[in-house]
Amino acid sequence: MTQYQTIRFALAMSYDQYLKVYQGMAKNVSVVADDGRRIAFPAGRIQSFLTRQGINGYFEMELTPENKFVSIKKLN
Repeated sequence: MTQYQTIRFALAMSYDQYLKVYQGMAKNVSVVADDGRRIAFPAGRIQSFLTRQGINGYFEMELTPENKFVSIKKLN
């Protein structure tokens, strides 16, 4: 069984900030995880969480041991 690593982080991004990504001005989102690591990932990975207020919440990302994306979910 594959052991995935999890990274938790908070994200607060306005709708206008995300719009810059949609318009091609930016391609990645960069955040500091709870453990202090800076991570960057394609903005499309969080597009499903976009609302009129933007993207706000606490998230958990799963990666393979080779740091390949597996999933992301919003935590309560």
